[in-house]
Amino acid sequence: MSGNSLLMALHSSTERFGVAVHDPMSSSEPSAVQVFDDGRGLSNTLITRVSAMLPRERWTQLSGLAVATGPGGFTGTRLSVVMARTLAEQLRCPLLGISSFALMAPRLHSQLPVEQRGQPFWIARELPRRGLVAGCYCLDANDVNELEEPHLVAKGRSLGSIVEAAEDVHADVLQLLKLLRCAHLAGKAMPWSEVLPIYPTSPVGQV
Repeated sequence: MSGNSLLMALHSSTERFGVAVHDPMSSSEPSAVQVFDDGRGLSNTLITRVSAMLPRERWTQLSGLAVATGPGGFTGTRLSVVMARTLAEQLRCPLLGISSFALMAPRLHSQLPVEQRGQPFWIARELPRRGLVAGCYCLDANDVNELEEPHLVAKGRSLGSIVEAAEDVHADVLQLLKLLRCAHLAGKAMPWSEVLPIYPTSPVGQV
């Protein structure tokens, strides 16, 4: 696989929408990122934001796509995942899906006490009236192993080291693009049909 390929990553698991593009034809930096504060208006601006980063006429040149699969807001996460799946299917383009917790794991790992680094740890977020959503991670050199995908933790279950989830969309969408580049260079298949949004709790009743 060529390292000079057009690649794009999308992240909408928060109120902010991030787009990162690796464009070998760019006259400036080959990798660019923008973050937009669209909130719930993303349904009206999604296509416009993506087109601003990568014009529609160039979408057919994409060699790989990536999307953050959540957990996050039901509507926001669904919008970018559906767009990424649709593009990947229509363009017959590989699609990489990574949870938003896995993307932040390298950053949050540094918050652990020195003696706990390199050991499995949990990234967690408390949802009012719903419970604790958490995923388990372990860093092996520069690789993040997702031992347990983010899910609603059963009451009474004892977890190990816990770090509170903290998004940085700019950093995380760049991390997503980096992972896509590595997977693309390694020739991984990345079928679009396997990429689904993560909903730890039912979206019914969420606001």
